Amino acid sequence: MRVGVVVTAAGAGTRLGVGYPKALLVVDGQTLVQRAVRAARAVADEIVVTAPASHLEEFRSLLPDDVAVVPGGQERQDSVRSALAALGGDVTHVLVHDAARAFTPEDVFRCVVAALRDGASAAIPALPVVDTVKEVDGAQRVVRTPPRAYLRAVQTPQGFERGLLVRAHAQASGPATDDAALVEALGEPVLVVPGDPAAHKITTPSDVRALREGAQMTPLVGIGTDTHAFGGEGDLSLACLTWPGQPRLAGHSDGDVAVHAAIDAVLSAAGLGDIGTLLGTDRPEWAGATGARLLKECADVVAQAGFTIGNVAVQVVGVRPRLAPRRQEAAAAMSAALGAPVRVSATTTDGLGFTGRGEGLTALATAVVWAPH
Repeated sequence: MRVGVVVTAAGAGTRLGVGYPKALLVVDGQTLVQRAVRAARAVADEIVVTAPASHLEEFRSLLPDDVAVVPGGQERQDSVRSALAALGGDVTHVLVHDAARAFTPEDVFRCVVAALRDGASAAIPALPVVDTVKEVDGAQRVVRTPPRAYLRAVQTPQGFERGLLVRAHAQASGPATDDAALVEALGEPVLVVPGDPAAHKITTPSDVRALREGAQMTPLVGIGTDTHAFGGEGDLSLACLTWPGQPRLAGHSDGDVAVHAAIDAVLSAAGLGDIGTLLGTDRPEWAGATGARLLKECADVVAQAGFTIGNVAVQVVGVRPRLAPRRQEAAAAMSAALGAPVRVSATTTDGLGFTGRGEGLTALATAVVWAPH
C-alpha cells in the first residue's frame, strides 16, 4: 500500500474576503496550506498540492521540495483530476484533503488510512450532527425533518483506492461537493470513520475569528477507569455495542466499562466529579441504562457547564471479547453518543490478574476538554 495525498488549495477565498488565495491565510505563524501538508505527512508517501495558477511559485516557496505543486482547475473536481495525474504510478491509495481544514489532527489521517488498509475501498471522516436539520423547499417551507441519528457532517481527508477515485471522476455526470459523492454515484460503498471537531472548514471571516478566539481556550486533561466482573444476565454491552453470546458485565446500569471510564475521564477533566456523582447507584432512574444514554447525559452536563469535549481515548483490558473486528464500529457508536471523537483500543494482561483469567473487564480512558479562559 502506497499512499498519495492530494491537498486542494486552489480556492480563491472569495467568501473569506482576504484578497488572496485562502490557503495562504496565516494563522498563528503558518499558512493553512503549510499546516495541511504537515498533517498529511503522518501518512503520505507522496503529496501533491493544487494551487491557483497565479500563485504557483509562492506556494512552491512555502512548501518542501518533495511536495509537488500543480495548477488547479476552474472547479474543485478539475483540480483533483490534475493532482491524480501528477501522482506517481506506484501510488495505490489516495487521500483528498482540503487545505481549508488545515487544523485536522494527524489521527484523522491515520484513521482513514487504517480503514483502507483494513479493506475499505472508500473511507471518509465525519461527525454526528448535533443540530436538528430541516429540508426546505424553494419557498423556505419545511418539507421534512430527517432523523438526526442517521446524519453525519463530513470532513476531509477522504480516502480511496486510486483506481476507484479515477473512475469516479472520469464518470462524473456533474459537480459534487466532495469526492465521496462521486464514488457513491457509482454505487460503491463508502465507510464512515470518526472525524474531529478541530477539522472545521475555514470559509468565512467568522471562522477565522473563531480560530483565533479558540487559541484563548485552555485544554484540560482527565483520566478515568472502570472495572466490572462478568455476572449479569443477557448479552455483553461494551463500547455502546451489544456482543451476542458474550457474558454480560454486572453493574447498576448495563456495566459498559468503556463508557463508564470515558465518562469518568470527561468529568475529571471538567472538574465535575465522577460517574458516581452524576449517575450513581443511589439514582434508580439509571438502573439498566444503556451506555449511549449515559454518554448523552454526560455530554449534556458538560456542555451546560460551559465546556467543550475535544476527544476521548479508551482502552479495554481483557481476554474477551475480541474487540479488533468491531473497533471502528465501537468508536463510531461512542462518538455518536458523546457528540465528540472517541478512539477505542484493547489489550490484555498476558493471563495475569482477574482480567487475564477472564473474570471481568477493565477500561482506562483519557479525555481532553476545552474550557474558555
